[in-house]
Amino acid sequence: MAKAALGWSNPQIAKKTGLHRNTLNRAENGEAKRSTLELLRRVFEEAGLEFIPENGGGAGIRFRERKGP
Repeated sequence: MAKAALGWSNPQIAKKTGLHRNTLNRAENGEAKRSTLELLRRVFEEAGLEFIPENGGGAGIRFRERKGP
């Protein structure tokens, strides 16, 4: 969901994270290491996304609110 929300392709994510496209494919298939998922989450959060925990309505993402003028 994060990739789609940002409109990023795997080559763009690979460039931003230094991960190989095969690693990204494994992450999309739920087969990635924890360290890979943590890196992806950090990069997506730096891009302005906020991960929402499952709270009865399912886990998800949203764009973080911007503060200030």
